[in-house]
Amino acid sequence: MVRIEEGLPMPLGATWDGTGVNFALFSAHATAVDLCLFDATGRREARRIRMPSRTDQVFHVYVQGLRPGQLYGYRVYGRYDPQAGHRFNPHKLLLDPYARLLSGRIRWHDALFGYRAGAHRGDLTMDRRDSAPMMPKCVVEDPASTWGDDRPPRTPMRDSVIYEAHVKSLTQLHPDIQPSLRGTYDALAHPAVIDHLVRLGVTAVELMPIQAFSDDRFLVEKGLRNYWGYSTLSYFAPEPRYLGEDGVYGLKAAIAALHAAGIEVLLDVVYNHTAEGSHLGPTLSWRGIDNASYYKLVPDNPRFCWDATGTGNTLDLGHPRVLQMVLDSLRHWVEAYHVDGFRFDLASTLARDSYDMWERAGFLRAVNQDPVLNRVKLIAEPWDLGEGGYRLGGFPPGWSEWNDQFRDTVRSYWRGDPGQLPALARVIMGSREIFEHNGRQPWASIQFVASHDGFTLEDLVSYNERHNEANQEGGQDGHPHNLSWNCGVEGPTDDPDITVLRARQKRNLLATVMVSLGAPMLLMGDELSRTQGGNNNPYCQDNETSWFDWRAGEAADPAMPDFVAAIVAFRKRHDAFRPRSYPTGSLNRETGLRDVYWLAPEGREMTRQDWAEPMRRTLGVQIGNADPGQRLLMIFNASPEDVSFTLTPNLRGGRWVKVFGTELPDGLVRGAPPVLEPGGACELLARSFVIFQHVAASAAA
Repeated sequence: MVRIEEGLPMPLGATWDGTGVNFALFSAHATAVDLCLFDATGRREARRIRMPSRTDQVFHVYVQGLRPGQLYGYRVYGRYDPQAGHRFNPHKLLLDPYARLLSGRIRWHDALFGYRAGAHRGDLTMDRRDSAPMMPKCVVEDPASTWGDDRPPRTPMRDSVIYEAHVKSLTQLHPDIQPSLRGTYDALAHPAVIDHLVRLGVTAVELMPIQAFSDDRFLVEKGLRNYWGYSTLSYFAPEPRYLGEDGVYGLKAAIAALHAAGIEVLLDVVYNHTAEGSHLGPTLSWRGIDNASYYKLVPDNPRFCWDATGTGNTLDLGHPRVLQMVLDSLRHWVEAYHVDGFRFDLASTLARDSYDMWERAGFLRAVNQDPVLNRVKLIAEPWDLGEGGYRLGGFPPGWSEWNDQFRDTVRSYWRGDPGQLPALARVIMGSREIFEHNGRQPWASIQFVASHDGFTLEDLVSYNERHNEANQEGGQDGHPHNLSWNCGVEGPTDDPDITVLRARQKRNLLATVMVSLGAPMLLMGDELSRTQGGNNNPYCQDNETSWFDWRAGEAADPAMPDFVAAIVAFRKRHDAFRPRSYPTGSLNRETGLRDVYWLAPEGREMTRQDWAEPMRRTLGVQIGNADPGQRLLMIFNASPEDVSFTLTPNLRGGRWVKVFGTELPDGLVRGAPPVLEPGGACELLARSFVIFQHVAASAAA
């Protein structure tokens, strides 16, 4: 027996208290709201309850006797007046923005749209068909959970090594994972996955979107899927397609298992837009609940969404209730799922209080002062598609940012483009000129050469052009400016010279990431030569194009995982790669050393004229303190020819020992390493990178 009571306006969403469920929904402009309860199949609307109370723009009701597992949705009443920004339509079943769990998927049909498709007045004519049969349903969640002694690793960003991964891609083809687990959250906890990450030295896994998302209609009609997940349908619910037999507990168990191995879990989150698209998109949740509150609308024509994201709509975080939803969502993932941080997709959009991005936007201030959120990692993708949206370096202290200037510079340099040495020097020293303001430190820069958005590392050295035909967009989607080089042949080849060169180029690129100041990020599978066949935008490819073929990767370049593990371990052993402040070239009076020297292959410091020579492609840099083993000389050689490099005697009485080289399969120098006296010369292989370590004369003898 259920009993209807007034209920409470807080917390928002559906909250079970042990005897019943409180429902609370914000809408500033609605006139009434119906709570729709469904049977266990989700096909029959068993009961409809008019929410009896409204407090401070929140409709609420308490239903005595309901239990976790109950399926529900809302119908919201109000003006259907698109020209005024209002799109209320009670014929459309709507998802609760605070739903903690969803059941079912969207079944695309014209009834999901609030307007009558094909009507002579376009979206100005209301559609009166019921959308409930085509909609997923919200599920009342049982909040009980036991975490035992789970403890977040809390690795400082200074010491972090991030591994960007997709839940399904990472596990779908792993030979050691039982088929029933592959592609699920549960598979992330499999020892084969965790052991691999530990072997590499990874400290954090950054998961591509796992907040529930939609497969866009245009993709479904082509037989494709929104595989990447950048089309959010619910900000509180985990994506159902990755749920295994244990449901959400499988995700929690995976996070706990990763924590036990010392690995943090970061989530890629999409608060800049939703799955509802432009004014011609479907009515699934926010649009039908309060379009004028949740979305930024064109100021002088609110019929249309204002779009800074390229997706058709932009969430309005300048509205206090929308900001509250985002903050509540972030706290939910930290508190209920123990995640350790977030990477914010198109983060510039979140800092647009009105329509312009600024560093003191309400969202940025709210996050930085929130006692839950200001202790987790915050990473921005510092751009969007709106005017003034490219804001690399524009986020406040406490944030790190994806540094695309690092990516593009390193790609250009190792491709052999002229005139890259000044830019290379800036980015490997942490892009100080971009990030140092307001006291930000080197780890404000997230260093990477490959991410989900673009070529994999293997494809970066194997293709000059994108090959995206499978996306069915005429091969025109994806970024055309890849700064890639196929080493002489487009795509796969058996030519041994090209194969060797590609292997070395991959090592050059990854080594540069690891020896640069900042927080390094690896793309899933780059350590095992994962290829997407030249597709640099496989966002819709839920198939072998995107899945990580572990066996093929091992066969292609067996020593590559060892190389990655070795260079990561080398980074962790040397403070020079993880300084607390930026090197300035200043002199240490105690040691007589500067914190960074830039060296030309002729055996002298770089001059202004040297930096200006466009065809110079060889650069040495000496960094680190005078402690034994901590002073390092790194030499980058993107020249197509071998180069002789003279080592300058900047440490009195010392010698230099070669400890690392990208011409070696795993990078490690074995046996009797080359020992060079100060002033000696070393021969650098064309397109290679080496590290020498300074040792005292007695240690090198």
